[in-house]
Amino acid sequence: MIKKVSFLAFLLMTAFVWSCQNIEDGMSLEIPRIEDKILHTKAGASSNGLLVKFAAVPTDGQLAELAVGQITDFEPLFPSTPGKEELEKKFELDRWYVANIAEGIDIDGVARKLAESNKVSLVEYDIRMKLATDGLTFPYEGPVEAPATRAAMSDLGFNDPLISEQWNYYNLGDLSIASTAYAGADINIKDTWSSLTAGDPSIIVAVVDQGVDYTHPDLVPNMWVNEVEKNGKQGVDDDGNGYIDDIHGFNFVDGKGEINYDRDVDYDTGHATHCAGIIAAVNNNGVGMAGVAGGTGNNDGVKIMSCQIFSQGYGGETRFSSRAIKYAADNGASIISCSYGYPGGLFMSDGEFLSKDGAEAAAVRYFEASKNNDVLDGGIAIYASGNDGDPYAGYPGALNDIISVSAFGPDYLPTFYTNYGPGCNIVAPGGEAYLPPWTSYKGMILSTVPLKVAPSGYGYKQGTSMACPHVSGIAALGIAYSQKIGKKFNIRDFKNMLVSSANDFDSRLNGTKTYVQMQGSPGSLNLGKYMKKMGTGSIDAWIFMMKIEGVPCLTAEMGKNGWVDVSEYFGTSSKNLTYLSVEVSDKDREALGLAADPYMEFGRLYIHPTKMGSGKVTIKAVGGGTVVGGGDVVGGMEITQEVSIISRPFKVNNGGWL
Repeated sequence: MIKKVSFLAFLLMTAFVWSCQNIEDGMSLEIPRIEDKILHTKAGASSNGLLVKFAAVPTDGQLAELAVGQITDFEPLFPSTPGKEELEKKFELDRWYVANIAEGIDIDGVARKLAESNKVSLVEYDIRMKLATDGLTFPYEGPVEAPATRAAMSDLGFNDPLISEQWNYYNLGDLSIASTAYAGADINIKDTWSSLTAGDPSIIVAVVDQGVDYTHPDLVPNMWVNEVEKNGKQGVDDDGNGYIDDIHGFNFVDGKGEINYDRDVDYDTGHATHCAGIIAAVNNNGVGMAGVAGGTGNNDGVKIMSCQIFSQGYGGETRFSSRAIKYAADNGASIISCSYGYPGGLFMSDGEFLSKDGAEAAAVRYFEASKNNDVLDGGIAIYASGNDGDPYAGYPGALNDIISVSAFGPDYLPTFYTNYGPGCNIVAPGGEAYLPPWTSYKGMILSTVPLKVAPSGYGYKQGTSMACPHVSGIAALGIAYSQKIGKKFNIRDFKNMLVSSANDFDSRLNGTKTYVQMQGSPGSLNLGKYMKKMGTGSIDAWIFMMKIEGVPCLTAEMGKNGWVDVSEYFGTSSKNLTYLSVEVSDKDREALGLAADPYMEFGRLYIHPTKMGSGKVTIKAVGGGTVVGGGDVVGGMEITQEVSIISRPFKVNNGGWL
């Protein structure tokens, strides 16, 4: 009997060990279907490789066993970065490899063979993505330098000679842009620059795109520089990050540190350089245009890192974008600005994207978990919503915790090309050519481009590609301002503040809009279909900074006597309080163009702004009596509430408090 029990125990133990061993080697007790392990099809994919996720980190022997005949070799998808091993392991980046396929081989057969292995958990076709733009550029042909050493300051406070062309920053309804131009159709950046912040060089924004022209005179001071590689030996990975000669970023398509940006105008359209200029062209340098977070001309702008995933008509595959995103995280970027995406309709839910785009989704999660500044506990991913006119955002931007940006034009209406609907979180200037009277392209977005694209170095483009970097730049300003005032946030709260820092957009969505496409064909938009489908509204830089401060934002209609209810901030009995004063600084008085001193009456603030701008007022009241208590009298406590006022040509319904 003892012998029988012992033998049975032996059999059970053997079976248990065998089972554990095979689970370790990649087998699951519930074996998945082969078809479920293969993500996508070869349609739209690169023909020379597959992305493979192993069930566990493979040994050299296991790789050699699978790399037979049709597979030339395996290479890690993500080079390991010293000090990042635990985070890489957490998001399973160490299990991803690229299987390079020999020319002329049926990639479908290789994919199935890999999926049949119990050591492989996923096989992903290397899908090619596209830029969120039509690729066209209208060159700027006027002067780009100020006639004097230091030009007179513009309404925006900087001396950049082309800043008057940037309606996207400060729009007064200039009819030379379009007969439908609408005052206030901008990002409300003016008073943020003058009063709060214009950037910080410790903040890095990675532009995941074509290559950025790092020699452009309006970008050079604000380009990220890897000093170790710059001062190291050519052809050597001096800093040990897995990339050689990566001075301003890396060219992931060609696999080298040399960024290219203008070798073939037909393909390298200056797209990345244009996006980079919107984010951080150098401000107040007497040259060209201004960037959202380009500083004040004192080497205080945010830095641009070029993560090149498109090159001369090639690239855009998942392997390049995934590597670029991890690179950005490992080399100090706080924000990735991604004006690209998968073809519309490829994914129709977050679950489908997360289950079928393993590599880039893992890279984004890794980036979001990477802390590269003193303010946030991770990174922020911002994507363009797409230019297909689809009633949903394209992925990866459509993912619920990634910020996806749609586009409006100088008419403060949706552009004809923008995606809208589910997945679209907020709207920003994307530009639009050929609005009435059909004679101008100034309704597009002006920014930097390489000299081979436009001899002046500047040109106009349109797209959600242009809307995305506006939000990226404002996010960078928010980090910079938080550092300045000593605030810290978790990523979720910061993104919530950013996306809710919006002006009302839906009130404009009535009737129809007439437009002309680049091909010359006219069209008409039914604006009602965009109602409640353009995210929270239009991004407002000032509101975002006030949210960071914790100061409530109220809106007043420019040019009108107005009463603003402040009971929300003084309690429901605010009508019964005794108000002592409403104080406003000379600077804020000028910014708002106040025609008379503001005052309080029955819990409402009276204010009459005559200029489009933003400023603060301080309201003082007494709680518990009619006077402030002191040595001579019994009285109440002095209550002080700082309130921000935004003056716009139109009444903002939500005031940024959503």
